[in-house]
Amino acid sequence: MRVVIGEDLFLLRDGLVRLLSAHGFEIAAAVGTAPELLTALTELKPDVSIVDVRMPPSHTDDGLRVAIEARRVVPGLPVLVLSQYVEQLYAPELLADQAGGVGYLLKDRVFSDAAFAEAVRAVAAGGTVLDPEVVARLMARRTRSGPLAALTPREREVLALMAEGRSNAAIAARLFVTEKAVSRHAAGIFTRLGLVPSDDDNRRVLAVLAYLNS
Repeated sequence: MRVVIGEDLFLLRDGLVRLLSAHGFEIAAAVGTAPELLTALTELKPDVSIVDVRMPPSHTDDGLRVAIEARRVVPGLPVLVLSQYVEQLYAPELLADQAGGVGYLLKDRVFSDAAFAEAVRAVAAGGTVLDPEVVARLMARRTRSGPLAALTPREREVLALMAEGRSNAAIAARLFVTEKAVSRHAAGIFTRLGLVPSDDDNRRVLAVLAYLNS
């Protein structure tokens, strides 16, 4: 599996190269600037890319904007964002894009090399991998006004877990309720948000993320 890494800090970039190589990934490129990253993604078309948000030249949101642009050029290009920050402007745009795998993990909440490698594989396979803290921060911006304000506290909990890609059974276990109760909450969420219910977890997650981007 070919990987392109975009990370401006040498030690972290080198560490990612070593970690992923040890787990059987082929490193197609490891670059430190946004322009280099865009070139690598669009020309090499890797199986998956790992992208930092803040990269040169501006050290603001260059990496994330490059990821979005690369997915326009190469539809379905899998992108796993690995950052210290939840970028509030462009992150929802990336996450709501229904073309290909996408993920967003916080650097200080990755505690296992095996779990990280599995997240990379999941995104490469077209899955959605989100840190719960990312979901919470994106939702926080939208709960004070608009349709999300109509959700009950329990429905917001269920929505956050849905957006992490959890099944009804997993949500029920997490909240110590029955699957039937989760199904009722999910139906209420979709009704309030004007979203069509679906038994397909991936479509459900994408629908929720698309709404959060609206």
